[in-house]
Amino acid sequence: MATKKTKISKDKIVSLYMEYTLEHSEKPKSVYLFSKKNDFTEAEFYDFFGTLESIEKEIYKMFLDKTVELLHKDPNYPDYDMKSKMLSFYFTFFELLTANRSYVNQSLKAHQNQLKNLAQLSSLRTGFLEYVSNIITDEYRIKLEKLQKAQEKALQESSWIQFLMAIKFWLEDDSAGFEKTDIYIEKSVKLSFELMNLAPIDSLIDFGKFMFKEKIQNR
Repeated sequence: MATKKTKISKDKIVSLYMEYTLEHSEKPKSVYLFSKKNDFTEAEFYDFFGTLESIEKEIYKMFLDKTVELLHKDPNYPDYDMKSKMLSFYFTFFELLTANRSYVNQSLKAHQNQLKNLAQLSSLRTGFLEYVSNIITDEYRIKLEKLQKAQEKALQESSWIQFLMAIKFWLEDDSAGFEKTDIYIEKSVKLSFELMNLAPIDSLIDFGKFMFKEKIQNR
């Protein structure tokens, strides 16, 4: 009796792609070869993705979606202030990255051209900017207006740059349990919010000391 073929799904394709990439230290050469190896057709693949590159983007978007899903399972989350929500997002997101560190490390260092590596994060960027927009409180909107900044767009873009810097720090972190990344997140997020409060000096000095210490130790 013939074995019944397993029905393919978006999540299954993502799982197979990550597995292939880790086992072969490179991504599949083509949709045809990837589909053939995993016993589904190209037509089935294209029901979910247009290219292999779109899988890479989807993986990081899935990390973000899962992060937000986990945050909203906490009954206390809606009552958090903006700073607490951002910290919760960071720590939850980086827990997911750590659980998939081998893939993340390989994919974000695949090309010498960093722009090609960052292209994988385009969907993550869109979702992250949306998240930041959703947690901006009226209190901070008023502060942005008083500071005559470029309103929410500037805050979103600066938050994205800060987020990328945290990912880069985490990729280079060799401390046990990535505890240095936890410290980095706490200090950088604290600094960004105190900058909006116009009370940054202590946090700026503290963050500067931490980064200086890291650079000296890593030489």
